[in-house]
Amino acid sequence: MELPPQTLLKALCIERGLDVPDMVDLFERTADAVIGKGSNNPTCSERTAKRWRAGGVNPSSLSPDTRRVLEAMFGRRVSDLFAPPPQPDPTAPAFDLEHEIDMTARDAQEDASATAAASVSDTTLDQLTDDVMKLAREYASIAPTLAFHRGRALQTQLQNLRDSTQVPAQQQRVLVLLGQTLALLAASAFDLGAFDSARRLARSADLYGETSRFEPLRAYCDGVLAYIAYFTGMPADAVAKARRAQTYGGLGDVARRRLLAIEARAHGYLGDVEAAHEVIRMSEEVDSGARDDLHDGVSGEFGFTVERLAMSSSSTALLVHDSAQAERSARRALELLERQPTEQRSAHVLGGAAADLAMARLFVNDVEGAAEALMPLWSIPADQRVTGVLARTGQIQHFLTQPSYRGAGLPNELRGRVEEFTRTATAHQLTGPALLQLEA
Repeated sequence: MELPPQTLLKALCIERGLDVPDMVDLFERTADAVIGKGSNNPTCSERTAKRWRAGGVNPSSLSPDTRRVLEAMFGRRVSDLFAPPPQPDPTAPAFDLEHEIDMTARDAQEDASATAAASVSDTTLDQLTDDVMKLAREYASIAPTLAFHRGRALQTQLQNLRDSTQVPAQQQRVLVLLGQTLALLAASAFDLGAFDSARRLARSADLYGETSRFEPLRAYCDGVLAYIAYFTGMPADAVAKARRAQTYGGLGDVARRRLLAIEARAHGYLGDVEAAHEVIRMSEEVDSGARDDLHDGVSGEFGFTVERLAMSSSSTALLVHDSAQAERSARRALELLERQPTEQRSAHVLGGAAADLAMARLFVNDVEGAAEALMPLWSIPADQRVTGVLARTGQIQHFLTQPSYRGAGLPNELRGRVEEFTRTATAHQLTGPALLQLEA
């Protein structure tokens, strides 16, 4: 004969038909809904579940998150769950239907009130959604340090909200917004040359994308990780990450164009001329009409404009020593940029394309043409000289140290000006080993 349950928790499990595996599964699902910390959620193994049901557990030994999950599962205080179940009153009637109905109604009212209290205003979420979108769309025209500070403030607000609501739809929105904010923080850390921190932030954003089942965000994060791999001398890893990102579902044309451009650059670094040219062609021919909520809906830094694609293609062409293609693509990027209002032009694209155009001309020993191409570069403010721009100017500076240029007036003057441009940048971003690819 089975002994009576030693804890209220086990009694409730028996009442609800929850065996040990069912209880473990319910715990995990409740943790996802109530805590929402992904891999940092509290866990419950079958061994733990058996121990809890058997009794002898000190409730104060459990973490606050674990107690929240248990209370959400059973609607009782943890101290009551680990206590013996209340004994029935032998003088009470076996079943009082009216009392049962009344208690059910009261429990429902209390639960609904608790849920309503554990929510946040949709207006607040709407405003934060607008704030994240505004940061993404203004990112290209502001300093990365300012973008980082604004993103950090948004991160704090969203983390506070995440712990303030138990409404699943609101939790989903907060997770997506947190993921987008961390992705923007990763981009700004990368632009400032803090590659290790950028990598950590991108992986954190990816976890939010995984938890919220928002695959375009996961693809964007893999793209950031591919960029970091490229700039830290791991082009094969960059190819692998860019290709993995393309396997996610629900991606629009903009997302695919961005990922193909990253892959092409990595092929160029590897010296795979055929693959680099083929992937450039593929990136320029993406035209299915597909869209997604991140790269197209939020857009901005999550997007990938045609001038940015042209700039990326010029960099890839330089890596495979195709100076004619590099000049065409760089000139196209600059022409497209000139059509935009001055305040909306990306300093990253302007500086990158100007430097690529100069490098393409240096490849054919046109130093005067290179000096002319660099003219737009000198107007870029010190706090907007991001990693990508400084990597390119570093290539030019290094190229001009060749013996054939020693003692020549214009090459020496140009090298000195590029060196000063890099030295006076607000943050000395790392140029990384990618610049060495242009030595030969």
